[in-house]
Amino acid sequence: MEPDLRNFQTPGELAKVMSIGDWIITMLLLSIPLVNIIMFIVWLASPNENPNRKNYLLASLIMFGIMLGIYILLIVVFAGTMGGLLSMFD
Repeated sequence: MEPDLRNFQTPGELAKVMSIGDWIITMLLLSIPLVNIIMFIVWLASPNENPNRKNYLLASLIMFGIMLGIYILLIVVFAGTMGGLLSMFD
């Protein structure tokens, strides 16, 4: 049985594969404070940006949101625990 090789995009819509050098430049720019925020916005807002990079940035943003939520939850639990412990000594 042959694998299904249908592509739902026309050949003109296929994105260029990002090279290792492109990824290294992307990671270097994202590791510089303040530049990373600017590049995130530029790359996500650009309509002509490579969809591979956009998907990576969206996945990074989602992971950041999840981790931020976990950190906030842990801080609230920790603060509640410390508040409960401190009220025992009053």
